Amino acid sequence: MKQIIECVPNFSEGRDIAVIQQITDQIKTVEGVRLLDVDPGAATNRTVVTIAGEPEQVIEAAFRAVKKAMEVIDMSRHSGAHPRFGATDVCPLVPIANITMEETVKYAHKLGERIGIELGIPVYCYEEAARIPERRNLAFCRSGEYEGLSQKLSDPASKPDFGPAQFLPKTGAIAVGARDFLVAYNVNLNTTSTRRANAVAFDIREKGRPMREGNPVTGKIVKDENGNPVNIPGSLKACKAIGWFIEEYGIAQVSINLTNISITPVHVAFEEACKKAQERGMRVTGSEIVGLAPLKVFTDAGKYFLKKQNRSVGVSEAELIKIAVKSMGLDDLKPFNPEEKIIEYVLQEKSGRLLMDMTCSAFADETASESPAPGGGSISAYMGALGVSLGTMVANLSSHKPGWDDRWEEFSDWAEKGQVLKDELIRLVDEDTNAFNRIMDAFGLPKGSEQEKAARTEAIQQATRYAIEIPFRVMKKSFETMEILKAMAETGNPNSVSDAGVGALAARSAVMGAFLNVKINAAGLNDKAYVASVLAEGSDIERNAKQMEEQILEIVNQKINA
Repeated sequence: MKQIIECVPNFSEGRDIAVIQQITDQIKTVEGVRLLDVDPGAATNRTVVTIAGEPEQVIEAAFRAVKKAMEVIDMSRHSGAHPRFGATDVCPLVPIANITMEETVKYAHKLGERIGIELGIPVYCYEEAARIPERRNLAFCRSGEYEGLSQKLSDPASKPDFGPAQFLPKTGAIAVGARDFLVAYNVNLNTTSTRRANAVAFDIREKGRPMREGNPVTGKIVKDENGNPVNIPGSLKACKAIGWFIEEYGIAQVSINLTNISITPVHVAFEEACKKAQERGMRVTGSEIVGLAPLKVFTDAGKYFLKKQNRSVGVSEAELIKIAVKSMGLDDLKPFNPEEKIIEYVLQEKSGRLLMDMTCSAFADETASESPAPGGGSISAYMGALGVSLGTMVANLSSHKPGWDDRWEEFSDWAEKGQVLKDELIRLVDEDTNAFNRIMDAFGLPKGSEQEKAARTEAIQQATRYAIEIPFRVMKKSFETMEILKAMAETGNPNSVSDAGVGALAARSAVMGAFLNVKINAAGLNDKAYVASVLAEGSDIERNAKQMEEQILEIVNQKINA
């Protein structure tokens, strides 16, 4: 599997679109790298760019962008609300898939060294890539900002990790790092006061604020025995925050970096900012995600806010995202487009038309055509998806039934399980057709030489095995859905008991239909031991599915006839 990393360079230009485009055009010259997002900010005079791909290609694209920024940005003329010390201010690498942080650090050092040697830019390594413990903190690396950089570079203790200790008035310095996925998140306030926004930021950020003697604002800062300021910690871990005024919006914001969303999720930061703002006489009007964020940010938030309403979380992914957006006001300042803001959606391969993207009638027409796919395997997966969808519907209806308010969480749990199984079975609708196409492609391979014949035979066997595995998975997942359907027949809203029964019929048919596909494909596989094992387990699943169907229908008919 491919290793995937993300790179999020921040360039000290957020106003001149032509300059920004020159930089991003360099990224586009590297094959295999996806330019995921370009997010300029006029007030901060800063553009956050997000790219992703395999490590070597990503660091090549990052290098070209840094080189172009060196040419087109003049730091001696730069001003903006955000801390900065270079034309390319920071350039962090983030592990995304199939790569460790340790491996990512090596790529960060490789990039930093190349920037230092070939471009002559002072390079400081931060976060996980830090070579000096104190430099893990980006604020420490960037202390004094651009205006203090000349003096900083003259201090031997501040020697850069790569490149010369030489002040470049036009370019400044760069921080190259490796870090976990960071969510840049701004909370909007109904105030124009930077001071008040800063107060909220200090309330929530992990670092907190300096302890003072007497007056908490103007009093003398308390220091420890080493002369360092003593801080009163803020309320959130893995959270950095400052307050600023954004001219283009005419409001103050709390600008937040969440450095570990498993410790402090976005919705927790939002709720805490709301609480602290209210305590200081302000109101949060909305928020914004800067750049991209993982899907989990939005689904977790959606579930959190639904639970606050005592509502079922067993709803579609799209509904969870909608709830998250509306609850946190992510569309307060500009429209929120999930296709542009959620990293998994942006990275999705656009591989033509999916069966599950068709209308019901178009899917039926495609099935009825002279094309051999989609066939029985895809239909079986679809039946399984429809069956569990009915069970999930009953669970959601039950969670909202008047008089059953104390049971909403019970049914929410069932609905959530149903959604997971539904999504998997829908994925398998297309995957079964893909499995069939793999076999056809394998049979189409050349067979002119003995070597080609051997390769073709091996490809056919691999494709055949996959064409067994997919419907076998459909069998297993469809049978799993019957537990939900039985529970809904027994304990769900009695007005919807017939829906649970129809779901059971669909699930049993999905199991049996998928098993037919397992058996017909198994005939072409040479691995007879594997075939025997699959057929034996499949027979057990089929028998158990028929028994479960009988039990569910008995419950359904008893309730209908009562």
